[in-house]
Amino acid sequence: MNLLTPASFSTLTPDTVLDALDSIGLHGDGRLLALNSYENRVYQIGMDDGPPLVAKFYRPQRWSDAAILEEHAFVEELVEREIPVVPASASKDGNTLHQFHGFRFAVFPRHGGRSPELEDSATLEWLGRFLGRIHSVGQLKTFQHRPTLNITTFGIEPSTYLLSSGFVPEDLLAAYRSIVAQALEGVQRCFDRAGDVGTLRLHGDCHGSNVLWTDAGPHFVDFDDSRMGPAVQDLWMLLSGERHDMVRQLSDLLAGYEDFCDFDPRELHLIEALRTLRLIHYSAWIARRWDDPAFAVAFPWFNTQRYWQDRVLELREQIALMDEQPLWPA
Repeated sequence: MNLLTPASFSTLTPDTVLDALDSIGLHGDGRLLALNSYENRVYQIGMDDGPPLVAKFYRPQRWSDAAILEEHAFVEELVEREIPVVPASASKDGNTLHQFHGFRFAVFPRHGGRSPELEDSATLEWLGRFLGRIHSVGQLKTFQHRPTLNITTFGIEPSTYLLSSGFVPEDLLAAYRSIVAQALEGVQRCFDRAGDVGTLRLHGDCHGSNVLWTDAGPHFVDFDDSRMGPAVQDLWMLLSGERHDMVRQLSDLLAGYEDFCDFDPRELHLIEALRTLRLIHYSAWIARRWDDPAFAVAFPWFNTQRYWQDRVLELREQIALMDEQPLWPA
């Protein structure tokens, strides 16, 4: 893998950010606003000539250069089909990925917006139409350098790390090991019920905060977690509330989605399984980043007894939910 020598975000000073942009011919005016991002470091930067830009500095050693460029290329495919996404800007030499003092970074046009109203049926149908268009493009190729969302990558590997990392308190270790094993068995049953469902290139992290809404409609941002996986992964995170609420919301999403892309109803068996995998993966994600000071500040409750007690209860609830019928017959 083509990765840089590890660099610490503690060395990413405002001067370094501005010098990085200078190195590709973009000259900031000194205005720098840190945007909400934990995995990477993202800044809105005022420019001497023109509107502000957004610069993303990638967490060292997370992705290979090829994987980052594969994400950029996927988003550019969507742009070419006039799907509202935000692509990485190419410099004069045609590159979208740049390096400066041990950091890799990309620059994006700034697109504002507000959170979508996910309780509104028309909004959900609109989002569904664009997700259908994204997935119709995602089906055309496969990622070669990005992983697949499956039981191994989002369940077995992260849970194995957690159980050996020392983060789970000793007196809860046996309980957590047991409940994770039961949860992964439940996930496997869900995948068995779904059968041989297809995978495609996904947004991968399609929750409400990664959709910005304007009077012209939605645009999708932050494809950093893009990977191969089942289509329903980009749908279920837009669902919330009680079961009857989620049935209505999913119906609204699919009303728009299926205008552009077929949906395999067998994937309905995967919704709670994918939620379970995300919960396990999320805890491991925080644990793996715990040496980054930003994580201790953002997640002060993580390294506590109460946190792990709650995770045991949460997975116990998920085990029961995974054995329920899907939101409607698949």
